[in-house]
Amino acid sequence: MSGDPVTTAREGALVRYEVSPSGVATVTLDDPATRNALRDPLLDDLLARLEHARADPAVRVVVLASADDRVFSSGGDLKSFASDTPLIEKYAGIDRFPRLFRLLGGLGKPTICAASGDVLAGAFGLALACDLVVAREDTRFGCPEIKVGVFPFMISALLYRSVPRAVANELMMTGRMISAVQAAELHIVNAVVPAADFDEEVGRWAGLVASRSPLLMRMGKQALDATRDLPLDAALDYLRAQLALAFGTEDLREGVSAFRDKREPRWTGR
Repeated sequence: MSGDPVTTAREGALVRYEVSPSGVATVTLDDPATRNALRDPLLDDLLARLEHARADPAVRVVVLASADDRVFSSGGDLKSFASDTPLIEKYAGIDRFPRLFRLLGGLGKPTICAASGDVLAGAFGLALACDLVVAREDTRFGCPEIKVGVFPFMISALLYRSVPRAVANELMMTGRMISAVQAAELHIVNAVVPAADFDEEVGRWAGLVASRSPLLMRMGKQALDATRDLPLDAALDYLRAQLALAFGTEDLREGVSAFRDKREPRWTGR
């Protein structure tokens, strides 16, 4: 693949979208006036961008980033939580969060959260829904909304699947923030990087993942999404079938051949 990155945008968009020649789609939250609060217009833009990335055969990996170098996202829009909007409308609106978390899980392409600033409240769930997290060393993670009378309902399901129960309870019930290093110790974060090296390291991770077979990566992502909550026997039956399908792909044969020939594989996606 060659050429310049392809950027798509529309007037008033709160999320920027760019695809590099190597197949890295960078989806950037860009609403500095609200510290990238996850209000309905931004969530709608984000959902649309991710759907576009899922459908684009040129995209091999998605990087979720922020244009704000201090805050990745401040989380849910507290103003809307306390507004006089009828309850039925609020209930319908918060459907965006489970849709977003499910979409990231079922995207069929690896996702990397580039945490270049504080990851708060609902955005913590967004990071947990990604496959990999690269954090700048001064980034903090947490769900402080309990301090203003809001329990982190939506992200509790993701927290309970990502960290020990006692730690999840502590974070949700106290609102305590944790550092990027502490998040790495809890296996929430894959890499903690100095600010000066952050963009380069995110690019390195994205390039590494993008260099793998997009077909096998998609099959693997789908298998992980389908089996993560299954009983062991059911999960093994499903995974056995997926492995059998992988045996029939040209990419698997090409990967083995390239390994034997000590060369880089040439993926065809078949």
